[in-house]
Amino acid sequence: MLSVKARESYDVSVSRISKVSVGAKRLLVGRPFRSDTLGATHLRKRIALPVFASDALSSVAYAPQEIFLVLSAGGMAALTFTPWVGLAVAVVMVVVIACYRQNVRAYPSGGGDYEVATVNLGPGAGLGVGAALLIDYVLTVAVSISAAAENIGSAISPVHDHKVLFAVAAIALLTAVNLRGVRESGAMFALPVYGFMAAMSALVLWGLVQVDVLGRDLSAESADFTLVTSDGLSVTGVALVFIIAKSFASGCAALTGVEAIHNGVPAFRKPRARNAAATLGMLGVIAVTFLLGLLELARRLEVKIAEDPAGQLVGAPEGYRQKTMIAQLAEPVFGGLSPAFFLVMGATGLILVLAANTAFSGFPMLASVLARDKYLPRQLATRGDRLAFSNGIVLLAVTAAALVIIFDASVTVLIQLYIVGVFVAFTLGQWGMIRHWNRRLRDEEDPASRRRVRRARWVNASGLVMTAGVLVIVMATKFLSGAYIAVLGMVVLFAMMKLIRRHYDSVARELDDSSWEVVLPSRTHCVVLVSKLHLPTLRALAYARATRPDTIEALTVNIDTAETRSLVREWQDRGIQVPLKVVESPYREINRPVVDYVTRLREQSPRDVVTVYIPEYVVGHWWEQLLHNQSALRLKTRLLYERGVMVTSVPWQLSSSDGRAEQARDEPIIGRWPGPEAR
Repeated sequence: MLSVKARESYDVSVSRISKVSVGAKRLLVGRPFRSDTLGATHLRKRIALPVFASDALSSVAYAPQEIFLVLSAGGMAALTFTPWVGLAVAVVMVVVIACYRQNVRAYPSGGGDYEVATVNLGPGAGLGVGAALLIDYVLTVAVSISAAAENIGSAISPVHDHKVLFAVAAIALLTAVNLRGVRESGAMFALPVYGFMAAMSALVLWGLVQVDVLGRDLSAESADFTLVTSDGLSVTGVALVFIIAKSFASGCAALTGVEAIHNGVPAFRKPRARNAAATLGMLGVIAVTFLLGLLELARRLEVKIAEDPAGQLVGAPEGYRQKTMIAQLAEPVFGGLSPAFFLVMGATGLILVLAANTAFSGFPMLASVLARDKYLPRQLATRGDRLAFSNGIVLLAVTAAALVIIFDASVTVLIQLYIVGVFVAFTLGQWGMIRHWNRRLRDEEDPASRRRVRRARWVNASGLVMTAGVLVIVMATKFLSGAYIAVLGMVVLFAMMKLIRRHYDSVARELDDSSWEVVLPSRTHCVVLVSKLHLPTLRALAYARATRPDTIEALTVNIDTAETRSLVREWQDRGIQVPLKVVESPYREINRPVVDYVTRLREQSPRDVVTVYIPEYVVGHWWEQLLHNQSALRLKTRLLYERGVMVTSVPWQLSSSDGRAEQARDEPIIGRWPGPEAR
């Protein structure tokens, strides 16, 4: 036994350790927010833009490059189609953003395309949209972080050499920031996003001014290289059309992230729908300007991006390491070693890291909606200490990190899986909106309102045609290149969510069965499990007797004859009034003899209730858990499946658990039933 002084010293040490662990959590996540402060976390437009639109804005850092990269398969001749491909992507973006400005006004609750499809097309279509968007959010994180690693690696060689490690660390950092809550993460991300916008504006404007106004002869480092096809043969006819279509499909990655604003309408300040629509408008203007500006500047500076630089770039020096498009533009515009060059590359890498924040905002919110509709585990619908959907954030981070590791943080590979999900959601969402407007027309009688509804329907019909067309092109050009993996993931997730909903519905029907009549048991029979006659056993016996059962007995399993005889003698010597029964176990098992004994009691008196009391140690350290309570845990798990059997744990707190108890008292009680003093 510890002396009083030693015990006090031990208690102080444990208290300090618990306070350190609580302090570490608060340092990482921050102090908890009360539920009634949720309204204070709503975002202004200037903060909502970087929170929800960073994905669409940052895609200009890799979407133009992917257009060049795909067209490079057709050689120099195919690059002449670059402006037209970029213009086609810009037109689709403008139409889709116009459609979503209407969507946020019609459905401002935060369900996004999932709600639109569910209400207008049925639960099956809505669930398909939900599965598609969840997969797309995961890929958004993987692609954005991998693109950040490539861009930063173009300026900093160690990052290029350890892309996967950098990407996983960036995902971990984003996870920690988002666990602190949307308000703080939004304020933290605002400056880098606006810094990226300033950097891109400076790059495009200063580059075009030097070329067109000042007449300077600027050229990219790859301008003097000759781009050839991988096999050296010219590409014409159907093959050229296929390459152009595939480059258009890759360029449409610039549209990802548009739907996040629709999903995140509840996070805006009032009037939410109007603020979300205004943010969408700002996003459209900025993203289209950057996309077309970068493509034009790259064309003027004769940038060449090849999928196989060693085989396709004739004239490149031996060991040439191809840089990203942004790096090839920033070097001649600002000078390769100038601070402006490193600022542009740093801002680009940072925005690509932060672009994943769109998914960290959209994925948990959509998952919470699906969880409330019983399609995902209910834990995903619960807010954490900081009023963020913590479980959804962690799930997204783990899945995205796994993709980054599996595909070696390669943007070229990951982008083949990309945008399939988002265009499935776009297409079903626009179809649902047309149904919505048709229903409105049937009920609307005012001529002016009918004209507005018809215009809105026409806009969504245009969006349906364009997004469906893009989806067909994406599936035709990217399916065998990797898009089939995303499609397979959507199908598996769709089926899994259907099974989850079936389980929850089955449980609800069983628990809400009004035909079941409450029948009180005839008697209660109490069984106290005994291994040794020590303090935990005596407490369990005392508690069992205090419940005043009809019959009570103690039960021990004979796995060692000498110990069992010693226990029986001590039981008799102490004069304990509760009878002790011994169950034989020739194969030294504990669980099965106890379960068999309890089952026989139930068979003898089916209307009786058997209550099994299990004495348990409560310890304070994780390693002590491995040394105690394993048999009790297994036995409890087995007894829970027996009908008419109640299992009660009688805890005995060991000295090492005192610090844990103090820590539990220090923790804020969130979501627990209030005590008497609170009521």
